[in-house]
Amino acid sequence: MAYRFAKSSYSTVDQECVEVALNTPGSVAVRDSKRPGGPLVVVAPATWAAFGAHVRRAEGPPSR
Repeated sequence: MAYRFAKSSYSTVDQECVEVALNTPGSVAVRDSKRPGGPLVVVAPATWAAFGAHVRRAEGPPSR
């Protein structure tokens, strides 16, 4: 199965960020959106969820 990547919601036309593929059972693939042919980081879904929770805690509540 091929990875189907989606860009981060933080990516813009001028400043791209990362792309994440969630379509493969048992893994989450992450790559630099500026280097789509470059290396991948592949982690377990639980690891990805823990990373996301950590980032959300570090950011604090959304500013308005």
